[in-house]
Amino acid sequence: MKPTHDPLDRTELAAALDDADLRVLLMCLVHVTGDRRWLADPYRPRRDVRLIADERAGIPDSVADEIRSAALDALAGGPFGTAIDDPGDELMLEMMRWCMGEDIDAGYAPMMREDLGMTARDVEWHDGSAPPIDRHVVVIGAGASGLIVGARLHRLGVPFTIVERAGDVGGTWRDNTYPGCGVDTPNHAYSYSTGTRYRWSRNFSPQAELLDYLRGCADEFGVRDRIRFESTVTGATWNERDHSWHVRVSTPAGEEQILGTDLVVAIGQFGIPSIPDLPGAADFGGSMFHTTAWPDDLDVSGKRVAIVGTGASAMQIVPVIAGDVEHLTIFQRSPQWARPIPRYHDPISDGAQWLLANVPHYAQWFRFTMLWRYGDGLLPYLRKDPDWPHPDRSLNRVNERHRQEMVAHIEAELGDRTDLLDACVPSYPPYGKRILLDNGWYRTLRRPNVDLVTDPIERLSETGIVTGDGRSHDVDVVVLSTGFRMTDMARAIHPVGRGGITLDDVWGDDDATAHLGITVPGFPNLFLMQGPSTGLGHGGSAIFQAESQTRFITDAIVHMIEGGIAAIEPRRDVHDEFVRDVDERHAGMIWSHPGMSTYYRNSHGRVVSVTPYSLLEYWRMTHDIDLDEYLITPIDHLAST
Repeated sequence: MKPTHDPLDRTELAAALDDADLRVLLMCLVHVTGDRRWLADPYRPRRDVRLIADERAGIPDSVADEIRSAALDALAGGPFGTAIDDPGDELMLEMMRWCMGEDIDAGYAPMMREDLGMTARDVEWHDGSAPPIDRHVVVIGAGASGLIVGARLHRLGVPFTIVERAGDVGGTWRDNTYPGCGVDTPNHAYSYSTGTRYRWSRNFSPQAELLDYLRGCADEFGVRDRIRFESTVTGATWNERDHSWHVRVSTPAGEEQILGTDLVVAIGQFGIPSIPDLPGAADFGGSMFHTTAWPDDLDVSGKRVAIVGTGASAMQIVPVIAGDVEHLTIFQRSPQWARPIPRYHDPISDGAQWLLANVPHYAQWFRFTMLWRYGDGLLPYLRKDPDWPHPDRSLNRVNERHRQEMVAHIEAELGDRTDLLDACVPSYPPYGKRILLDNGWYRTLRRPNVDLVTDPIERLSETGIVTGDGRSHDVDVVVLSTGFRMTDMARAIHPVGRGGITLDDVWGDDDATAHLGITVPGFPNLFLMQGPSTGLGHGGSAIFQAESQTRFITDAIVHMIEGGIAAIEPRRDVHDEFVRDVDERHAGMIWSHPGMSTYYRNSHGRVVSVTPYSLLEYWRMTHDIDLDEYLITPIDHLAST
């Protein structure tokens, strides 16, 4: 075996191994030694579905000591190589199943090999090098999606410009600076599959770390100097004569136009805040703002604060500020399901950090465990059982068990505050709306300076909020935790497609659709990221989705460049068939449950935001473009017009 690594420091390694996740360490031993005995008894990890699982993996202490000792000898005993870099599909599947202690579909092996960097995820030029390129891609938005598509275009050598309305990268992680803001997906899954591994302080990191990570990625990917900051897209029109998008941009220097052969809209579903039209808002004498506009200089100490809404943002804000304010009044339209996450705030130990940074393949397999536990495992249990006798409260046997577990958690957290139970236990099945993470929400509701109000808001007055029962709630600050305009997406840039058609014409008042959530008939060379029917309601990582969509978009652009194609747009019949399949699948899933409103659904009750597909299905669907599904305009047609 050819040595490729200097031996690790024995003392540092020995200390760090005490904090090792043994299921991950076993996979590292397979890679480094090539010995498959680590995939047999007595080294069997116990299945653990908790998001932050026990690192000991149910392995007896004597066996754990043997594993650590073998790792110490293999990694610190002298120069070492990696016997197996890419295990191939068969061994990869065996390793995944052993690591997680459960059966895993064989289709996940190639997907995970790619995501973990064992095989190439990027599109390549078919002849090995780039042909002459006469294209320019305009990307709107420098958040997580815009940055990764920029990175892939930069790697291919395709000219591009990212247009960003703000003065920095980061998207939602730049805009949301409210107290307690953080990610609800484990960071080792909610991060790019490529680039330097970031040192996350904990598994669910706060907003400042996410922003720091994305800023670093913009530099590492080499895209920062291709970003036009403080530039707002005000419109985009497809021009038939030159087969390009004419993008209108408002900048500090005035209005200008950027031409792009291709237009990628990376605004996402969380880019446009939803501001409710509250009667009397102009009369309110205090401070009122959306969570995306939390003032940097705001001090809530000793103030009376109102939170309008009880979604994800509110659940993060409330436990953080409740101890500082004079009084906190929470206005709830409907309760949310929230599940406990033990060790949510726990830091990642120094030993674990050392292993992630130094042991070959450790970070890869740690990422796998996080993505797997927060991935597709829940999806089968979000489907309706037509014979289930209690469809009003749950969907199936497992969903009912989840309900009982969460109700028991709520009851335990509220304790003697039984008066809050009716207001806190939802009537709809668990996961019908976005599932939230409880980081002290229910305990905070018990505080004497916190009130939960379920009467609807009637209007604002000069001194506060008046509810439908006629009661006046005097407050100094009103925080609108009212979510986002999820279904607007690309509509916000007012694109005009072939023949003058607009997205308003296609999507009507509230019905966004796109083939694979990416392309729309009548809009050549327009690509959406995090578009309709691509959000994740069952788990997974939005960055995983962004990388899947980026692969599809760059594959399309490579095909156009290599094939002499000026423009593509999805065939109407292909688009309509995809939408039919989405709707048929949703009809049997939880998000179409009657009597329930959620931002996953539009005003007509159609599920438009989240996907009914597993991560594996969507990865397959978006891996390689099928040009037979598209209307193609060759470049020679452009020359003749």
